[in-house]
Amino acid sequence: MKKDNRILFVYLLLVVLALAAAFLNLFTGNVHITPREVIEAIIGMAGDEKTKNIIMSIRLPRMIMAFVLGGGLALSGFLLQTYFSNPIAGPYILGISSAAKMMVALLLIFITKMGLFAKGYTLVLAAFAGALMATGFIIMISRHVKNMAALLAAGIMIGYICSAVTDFLIAFADDSDIVNLHSWSQGSFSGARMEGALYCVGITGIGLFFVLLLSRSLDALRLGEGYARSVGVNTKICRILIILLSSLLSACVTAFAGPISFVGIAVPFLMREMLKSSKPVVLIPASFLAGAVFCSVSDLLARMLFAPTELNVSAVTSLFGAPIVIFMIIGRHKRSEY
Repeated sequence: MKKDNRILFVYLLLVVLALAAAFLNLFTGNVHITPREVIEAIIGMAGDEKTKNIIMSIRLPRMIMAFVLGGGLALSGFLLQTYFSNPIAGPYILGISSAAKMMVALLLIFITKMGLFAKGYTLVLAAFAGALMATGFIIMISRHVKNMAALLAAGIMIGYICSAVTDFLIAFADDSDIVNLHSWSQGSFSGARMEGALYCVGITGIGLFFVLLLSRSLDALRLGEGYARSVGVNTKICRILIILLSSLLSACVTAFAGPISFVGIAVPFLMREMLKSSKPVVLIPASFLAGAVFCSVSDLLARMLFAPTELNVSAVTSLFGAPIVIFMIIGRHKRSEY
């Protein structure tokens, strides 16, 4: 298959899968709703009030959030892999998601103790601060530790520390709303609301726009800093923008859905393999769409596999994402032997 034809085929496949995943998430649930009733509820036609409420207040916000945040998480992983020049770098592995989770938990406990309600943007800001803190720490370590395996191990340790702090906070919280954060702390799209979904669309849309603007600089940077400077790229500013954008995207995911594992690593790798290309202008939209499909399908499986019991979405993404990462590591090891 020629390269252009391959790219066209993969994009068409991703669009079809994205539409199918979106429709399945709207049609499927514990309450049977026909496709016609779903369409009538969305376009505002007269219909059963209970059905409208299920679609507009529960299923549609959850579908939007899974779709948008899945794409944002894949983009965050792609940016981190570009920054560290390693396909195993990702927000979950490097402890960035766990640090963002810790800051959100701290904020929620502090606000609840004061009898206040946390707005969507405050959650994102808290998660953003945690993500930046973890990323800054990883960058500081990377200046002294050149071995990527050791750097990844340091990131994993950061993640364990932040997760332990979060677990302590949740375990000893008195307020019932904070105790209910346990499922969120494991990664879940349950409880999604349209207000939060709109925040996710806005933040992720802005992030995607700026990542696309950076695509030429990212393309030069992947060939080495020396080459990037020779073609006029300000590598210092480019790296700062990569960190800010990857932190913002992973923060948005963590603020509204908790830490979701392996999407940021597995999806960009799959897209590189399927597209047979490393060009950011090709990989960025593909990674976003594939991340959206991956998270949407994982959320559907989390809801329906053992219904009415609901799994955490991270359990499903780990089940499918971890084997991909293992395959990636084995493939890299084999190539290094030749």
